[in-house]
Amino acid sequence: AVVSTQSGYYGRGLMRAKSKWLAGNVPEARSILNDAFGANSNSEEIWIAAITLESKNNEHERARKLLQKARETAGTARVWMKSARLEWCLGNLTGALQTIQYGLGKFPEFPKFYLMKGQIELQQGHKEKAHNTYDLGIKRCPSCIPLWVSLATLEIIDDNITKARSILEKARVRNPLNDELWVHAVRLEVKAGNDNPAQALLARALQTCPKSGILWSECIFMAPRPARKTKSVDGLKNCDNDANIVLAVARLFWLERKMKKAKEWFIKAVKLDPDLGDTWATYYKFTAAHGTEDELKILVNKCVQADPHHGEYWCKTCKCIDNWRIDGNTELMLKLCAKSLPELR
Repeated sequence: AVVSTQSGYYGRGLMRAKSKWLAGNVPEARSILNDAFGANSNSEEIWIAAITLESKNNEHERARKLLQKARETAGTARVWMKSARLEWCLGNLTGALQTIQYGLGKFPEFPKFYLMKGQIELQQGHKEKAHNTYDLGIKRCPSCIPLWVSLATLEIIDDNITKARSILEKARVRNPLNDELWVHAVRLEVKAGNDNPAQALLARALQTCPKSGILWSECIFMAPRPARKTKSVDGLKNCDNDANIVLAVARLFWLERKMKKAKEWFIKAVKLDPDLGDTWATYYKFTAAHGTEDELKILVNKCVQADPHHGEYWCKTCKCIDNWRIDGNTELMLKLCAKSLPELR
């Protein structure tokens, strides 16, 4: 009970600090976090909040000093990751890689280190090093899906479809019920022009993961247009509580120019899972094209309140290192994510 009470106290303190920061009162936010430090200097959440406050306000040296103290005091994998990410964001790639290497020495099974290291090595033009990093990552963290996908993607870039297929097959052996891996495997066959194997693989995927919204969404838009309505009905029967399938139906109505129904299904989707950023971004794109300025403002405000964190395109937008300066600015992320969405097909 004491732990729960303390956790609630710190949580409220962090929320108050964030509220002050967003209102432009950085000194007051700092003061609240300093009080929280006095109560618990080992709290990872408080350290991360303080570091975020400084980095978002371009106080990078303050952030660096806090990170150094955090590594000495809390010393968690997340703190080491944040340290490396700050150096990466500031263009200090050598420093970022050194920090990751230190972090790996302490936390060799922390998957984000391998993901970051591989991305930085790719940024430096060292594709083979990145390949080795991801390869080591899947050995130490075989349940980390993004590592498998990153390794397969490297092979796809080099047109090594057979190798990429093999990697995704191994990934599914280790993680047989992961629908994301099935989606990537199906898309690989589509990319290679293997339409019949892609359909066969999709059928197997739906047998394995019959309640996957992302797989049913893929199924709908892989089908010929006359068959899409039937596929959407099948998808809704299997997983009507998955926002991904509801989003797919909204997109389908949009494609058919049934704007009123599309809007109704977009609203259903954001209510069903407000944390799914892809829904907000697609709804924003729809409203920007077919709604009013007032409707767009209301949508943006609701998205900011929801503060989404998931979704294929949303995560790509948020994690893109080029967007680090607007990390935490939900409105700008929403607009960027909407621009990154593929065209309806």
